[in-house]
Amino acid sequence: MTAMDMVKITVNLIIIYVIGGLIMAFVYAKTSPIMFIKAKEEKEAALKLMMPEANKIAPLGEWEPHEKHAEYYAAQKCGEVKVISVKDEKTGKTKEEKECLHPEDIGYIAESYGKGYSSYINMLVSVNRNFVVQKVSILHHGETPGLGDEIEKDYFLKQFKGKSLDDLVVIKGETPDKIQAITGATISSRAVTEDGVRNAVKVLKEKLSGEGQG
Repeated sequence: MTAMDMVKITVNLIIIYVIGGLIMAFVYAKTSPIMFIKAKEEKEAALKLMMPEANKIAPLGEWEPHEKHAEYYAAQKCGEVKVISVKDEKTGKTKEEKECLHPEDIGYIAESYGKGYSSYINMLVSVNRNFVVQKVSILHHGETPGLGDEIEKDYFLKQFKGKSLDDLVVIKGETPDKIQAITGATISSRAVTEDGVRNAVKVLKEKLSGEGQG
């Protein structure tokens, strides 16, 4: 193989890599907004399920559990829901939107993270105005199949309803007022309970105690 052949091969490889990179960039540019919108819609739906009786979920602030971006919200009940007509600037069509008048906080929701056995566990936690847990929902995790992934099951998550900050402690074995650990997955159980949920409730209580309590 001559030096000229080597140059040709190198140039061809560079061209292939450049073209491949441009194609990947084009595909990402096209799909990224769609993925962002889809993720946003999924999160909004998940938030609504945390407190279905609320008419509106209003962003309140941000915090960083385990240096990860997370938000917390007020779940609000509208004193009155007004239907208004809004013109879409892009299409020119008129559509109806609901306006929440005189909203009152009926609870709060926080996104949180707990450091599990093999992943950071992403979750949502809802509380009432007295900061008593109403629901816990697992959004994403990478815990061990057949063990740690039991954190998603109802029998584990249902234990959280009605728990206050002091009750968010994991116990191995049966417990009447704390959180019973998943057999063989104590680390994952504690990651959800004592890390993710407890810290979420603590943050909500510290930041919002006294607000909307009238």
